[in-house]
Amino acid sequence: MVSTIRPSRGHRVFQGVNGVILTLVVLVTLYPFVNIVARSFSGEKEIRAGDVTLWPKGFNLTTYEIVFSDAMFWRNYGNTVLYTVVATAVAMVLTTCYAYVLSKHHLKGRGALVGIAVFTMFFSGGLIPHYVLITSLGLKNSVWAIALPNAISVFNLLVMKAFFESLPSELEEAAQIDGLSTYGILLRIVLPLSKAVVATMVLFYSVSFWNSWFSAFLYMDRTELMPVTVYLRNLLAGATGGTAAGAGTENLSQVNANIQAVTIVLTSLPILCVYPFVQRYFVSGVMLGAVKG
Repeated sequence: MVSTIRPSRGHRVFQGVNGVILTLVVLVTLYPFVNIVARSFSGEKEIRAGDVTLWPKGFNLTTYEIVFSDAMFWRNYGNTVLYTVVATAVAMVLTTCYAYVLSKHHLKGRGALVGIAVFTMFFSGGLIPHYVLITSLGLKNSVWAIALPNAISVFNLLVMKAFFESLPSELEEAAQIDGLSTYGILLRIVLPLSKAVVATMVLFYSVSFWNSWFSAFLYMDRTELMPVTVYLRNLLAGATGGTAAGAGTENLSQVNANIQAVTIVLTSLPILCVYPFVQRYFVSGVMLGAVKG
């Protein structure tokens, strides 16, 4: 016979209060997102009057139609996908290899390598030296101008390093006895056990590169090479400045009214669609890489 322990009155009260507080936190967090989506589909008069809250009013698709009808938007959107995929792949390869090396305590010069990485968190060469370097290397107007300068995030590096250090060393010793090389151990033993932290780092890098616009704005000279974030930034600047690409005079007021909401929705939607598939790895990946037993 299995005996059940009834929760105490204090525990039930705690659960109820905790549930109410968390529900309020969720509602407060969701409200700005829902409001932005509602504003992106609302009419100019309703937006300017402040009548839009959680539901679109004066339903209007003018700004979406102007953006979607522009061939340059789709060209730049494709550039964003390309830049994000290539830059994330480069960043993951370099970060994983660097973190795996730093996780080996017997490595000579390990302290210097860690110091070099941490040093870059606090000191930078500056914008002009970066621009001169990228130009002198011939990387302008290419995906490498976006991927290489931001290839390693020190925060992500340290999280992966801590995760690799938490793996049992006996696994690698057994693999060495079986004849696996260092790269074989990394590819066949370590990475399959590190799916959580790898998925988390992919999410971090993907979001960073997807939302990045300044690097492309700085290193890309041709409009057809820009990512969609720069396109939307220019559209936003044009709308607030009194002109909008593809917008007639009769539609300009509508574009000015909800262009900010539309740009936020268009840049956030792909990440919001991908995040649910990666979210289950997120908490475990960060916590396992940050806590050592």
